Amino acid sequence: MTQTAVMPGVSAGRGARRASRAGGNAIDNARKRLFVPFVGPALLFYSVLFVGPSVYAIWISFHKWAGAGAMEFVGFGNYVKLFGDKLFLQSFGNTLVLLFVVGIAVFAVSFGLTLVLRDMVGRKIARSVIFFPHLVNAMIFGVLAGFVLNPGGLVNTLLGWAGVTDPPAWLATENLFPLIMVMLTWITTGYYTTILMAGVDRIPPYYYEDCALAGANAFQRLRYVILPLTWDVFGTCAVLWTISSVKIFEIIWIFGGSTGQGIPPTRTWSTAVYTYVTAFSGESIPAYGMASASAILSLALVSVLVVLLRRVMKRDTIEI
Repeated sequence: MTQTAVMPGVSAGRGARRASRAGGNAIDNARKRLFVPFVGPALLFYSVLFVGPSVYAIWISFHKWAGAGAMEFVGFGNYVKLFGDKLFLQSFGNTLVLLFVVGIAVFAVSFGLTLVLRDMVGRKIARSVIFFPHLVNAMIFGVLAGFVLNPGGLVNTLLGWAGVTDPPAWLATENLFPLIMVMLTWITTGYYTTILMAGVDRIPPYYYEDCALAGANAFQRLRYVILPLTWDVFGTCAVLWTISSVKIFEIIWIFGGSTGQGIPPTRTWSTAVYTYVTAFSGESIPAYGMASASAILSLALVSVLVVLLRRVMKRDTIEI
């Protein structure tokens, strides 16, 4: 009878591997058992409140529907109508202006304030003051702005005391959208300043000490230390702004409506306002199909821009 010799080390190694696999399987089984009670409710909640309505909105966008009665399938007809609708194209253009122009202004001011406040005495108090406008609801700012800028409001009263007999018509239709851009910049600057300051604060002091020993000036310190070590923070802020800018609605609706027309002038509309008016506040029959198509296009815009931002701003992670 032939016997096969087994080396003790090999046998022990196989046993260890079997034990390791058994332990790994036990952990995987435990994770699977915990998935349902811990992740399941959150996943169900997310699916019901976001995935389900999103899929249903896509379905509605392919139909002509007034919110009641039968739906009429029109395929891509609603999307074709949108790209032929001058009002939608204008609203879409306004959204792009808010996204890029206001976004550049917000990040320029926020980063400038971050650099100014970095070594400033009382920086925590200053940061709280800058952040305060973001805590106030945009609707309140819209109401207050309409109150102080109306012909008999606070601003024109102060200008009258200063000797200005013919103050500007602040609430004229052609001035509303620029004022909205200024207010959005003011409201959101504090939020992004706080995030960028947190990113700058995590840079260890010895980086600045090395720059001082090397004789680097302020621009070189900014280029070779601050920007590379906060690039991931800039990327996060860019994604957050992209998402929030496409959803801008309240301040346009309230401030634009302060002219007394109820619905804001069309030249101030964003795609969010266009979608709302088309679905709920239009003078004609509600067009839920057109409104859903507008919302889906906004979602597509955000998705494409977020993917592009992540690709463009992707860099190797620098360990601090």
